[in-house]
Amino acid sequence: MAAVAALASPLSQAQEPIRLIVPYAPGGPLDITSRALAERVRDSLGVVIIDNKAGAGGNIGADAIAKAQPDGLTIGLAATATHAVNPWLYTKMPYEAGKDFAGITQMVRVPNVLVMNAAKAEQLKIHSVADLIAYAKSHPGKLNYGSGGNGSAGHLAGEMLKQKAGIFALHVPYRGANPAQLALLSGEVDFNIDNLAAAAPNIRSGKLVALAVTSLNASPLLPGVPALSKSYPGFAIDTWWGLVAPAGTPKPVLDKLSKAFNDALQAPETKTRFNALMAEPVGSTPAEFDKFMAAERAKYQPIVKASGAKVD
Repeated sequence: MAAVAALASPLSQAQEPIRLIVPYAPGGPLDITSRALAERVRDSLGVVIIDNKAGAGGNIGADAIAKAQPDGLTIGLAATATHAVNPWLYTKMPYEAGKDFAGITQMVRVPNVLVMNAAKAEQLKIHSVADLIAYAKSHPGKLNYGSGGNGSAGHLAGEMLKQKAGIFALHVPYRGANPAQLALLSGEVDFNIDNLAAAAPNIRSGKLVALAVTSLNASPLLPGVPALSKSYPGFAIDTWWGLVAPAGTPKPVLDKLSKAFNDALQAPETKTRFNALMAEPVGSTPAEFDKFMAAERAKYQPIVKASGAKVD
């Protein structure tokens, strides 16, 4: 209880450091954005130490968060995979995503983008989502798409597109997002749905053409590119992540953490830094983030089931 009192008091600089568990390896967007926010909350919360615990699709790190003491001194990152997809993808889970965590704030949203090899798009005369769907329907069985693996965001978004558009495209899973993008660039696959952070450099260079974003609305990070929801209402598959604490963390502690991180997310410097990573800072109350994660889990259950993807 002493730790709780310390965090809840304005003299937070005198407390023990806060440990922020990132369930992924150092150097990626989730790690970079976490470190950026850790720097910005130093004045209000004191030292925040990043602890990378990668493995099992994020489950190892998420489990460490769930099993930590609910004293506000251990928090961590919750992401699309760990808190919305993995509960349906993995046959055995070490934690219950809907019970073992308390939301703090949604940090980031990264749009996914439907992209084609620019040369192939020109060859097939595909310049829009409507063109892609028309081609798939007039050439059944001819299209394929790549992803970073079974159950990845790209795989699930591709399956959702197939369901809503009533088309068939063969899924080609690769061992990670980079090999999948290389396959697209070489013409080995016809299209991918990738996160904007990964696809942006090749979109800018003209090697890839963006047909749509999979956000509910068009993204300011990719001007002029429509949202898939314009053609298929309700289509929304973003990559997101945020902060959670172990279940049982007192509400005053959650509120203090949420305010500190939300203030950091609102800073112009944060927006500039995150936008450079093709990420949009969000911010929310603990209750809003809990509600959002529950809705995301419910959304992904039928998508994962329809995809047939399973990890033992």
